[in-house]
Amino acid sequence: MTKPLVLLLGEIEHAHEEWASISEIADIIEPKARSREEFIKECKSGAFDNVVATYRTFQSVAITGLIDEELIALLPRSLKFIAHNGAGYDQIDVHACTAHGIRVSNVPTAVDDATADTNMFLILGALRGFNTSMIALRNGHWKGSPPPPLGHDPQGKVLGILGMGGIGRNLKKKAEAFGMTVQYYNRSKLSEELSGGAKYVGFDELLKTSDVLSLNLPLNKQTRHIISTKEFEQMKKGVVIVNTARGAVMDEAALVVALEKGQVWSCGLDVFEEEPKVHAGLIANPHVMLVPHMGTWTVETQTKMETWCIDNIRSAIEKGKLMSPVGEQKDI
Repeated sequence: MTKPLVLLLGEIEHAHEEWASISEIADIIEPKARSREEFIKECKSGAFDNVVATYRTFQSVAITGLIDEELIALLPRSLKFIAHNGAGYDQIDVHACTAHGIRVSNVPTAVDDATADTNMFLILGALRGFNTSMIALRNGHWKGSPPPPLGHDPQGKVLGILGMGGIGRNLKKKAEAFGMTVQYYNRSKLSEELSGGAKYVGFDELLKTSDVLSLNLPLNKQTRHIISTKEFEQMKKGVVIVNTARGAVMDEAALVVALEKGQVWSCGLDVFEEEPKVHAGLIANPHVMLVPHMGTWTVETQTKMETWCIDNIRSAIEKGKLMSPVGEQKDI
């Protein structure tokens, strides 16, 4: 009997043994394309006919482009499952996938620890204003000349978490270890057990009362630029902002202005609107800590993510369903 076909989009970097085991239950193929145009030609040629499931990485967007309505319409009708190796899945039009009978999964909690660790690193660095003196030191000027303004301790500061998912809840525990008080805004209030006792507040109150604002929400049509000029104006003067979610949940141009005005004292960013391009105003400002999307950049977490995604492929082949479907499809 012929084995089902699985399409690999991207590379397996760590979980080689786990991936090799998939060949026992499925035949694996890879695209020859190195651009979206070439990938579309391969789709039209029938190269992927009979593919049942695909494993895709965040980086594979360089080959396929976004998994949008145009591309989904060209994928073989045999394709029923897309296993995405990432917690965020804004590169995939889930609604279009649903309309075409394609189920999508992600790796929702595999990234929690590593991303929250990065989050906390940026919070501490931005609060203390370390970046200005780190730059000065490398340029031979010790702390700086003149020295930078004094930073701030995390103890006693109010951390507002926008988006209390797995990463936000993980961050809460880490922030409390540094003496911060945590409040959050979510689409819906969490149970006391799930929130860990964090105070639930409205969106406007979160903006007005947080000393540090952490963005931990997914990117979609509703959350794009959820933080922009109007929102900055509602915040405390001298607020610190950290973003490890997706760049486009915050209006970078508006952030640059808020930093120049002193409305935002400093910020820490791991994600950007047009990665790998970074707004020139952010690069030029020494009060901005910049990390090139390294929230999950550890051997342990990358391996965990790959293994989780491979388990989704195995579940799709053996059970006809995904282990961790994305939120929009959990009730399907």
